[in-house]
Amino acid sequence: MTDLISELTRALHPLDTPPACRGANREYPVGLIGDAPRRDAAVLVGVRDVPDPRVIFTLRCDDLVHHAGQVSFPGGSAEAGDLGAVATALRESHEEIALDPKAVEPLGFLDALETISGFRVTPVVARLAHDAVLVPQPGEVAQIFEVPLTYLLEPSNVREFDYRSHGLHRKAYEYVGVAPRIWGATARMLVNLMRRMGRMR
Repeated sequence: MTDLISELTRALHPLDTPPACRGANREYPVGLIGDAPRRDAAVLVGVRDVPDPRVIFTLRCDDLVHHAGQVSFPGGSAEAGDLGAVATALRESHEEIALDPKAVEPLGFLDALETISGFRVTPVVARLAHDAVLVPQPGEVAQIFEVPLTYLLEPSNVREFDYRSHGLHRKAYEYVGVAPRIWGATARMLVNLMRRMGRMR
């Protein structure tokens, strides 16, 4: 395991201590969609264990009902048979990008994030084997791409901006100088990682 992945691991919620039930950004979605119970979901923040570790992203197909054409981490809604967020993230990653669970070593959790679509998303950070094979699921994932972890952990590569949605002015994060565009909830999860690692205020 590289030194950078070791540093990252120390900043996470341990696997035996999942993050609190309420999302770290609870106040924001409450102001838009109220205080109703959220649906559980999980994503896999997969870090390929190579000399310059890289993070795995997916670009969703343009004709999907939700988040079409957007960059995300592989993941989705919890199902009845899932035994926690790790199980959800691994199952969804296998379905979306054919990731073999045997090539994955879960490391810990980032803070949960609530979305205006009514989900409470738990990011599961994991080390991927250097030779893990990834295949996009036709009709759901248009592209799989990887970005160096060092780039994603540099605060100068991310900015906060204002935009209008659902009739309201909102703030979001996005990375600059990288394509496809990494923004919204995906970028916010990475900002949370930077803050937990002490790299961003």
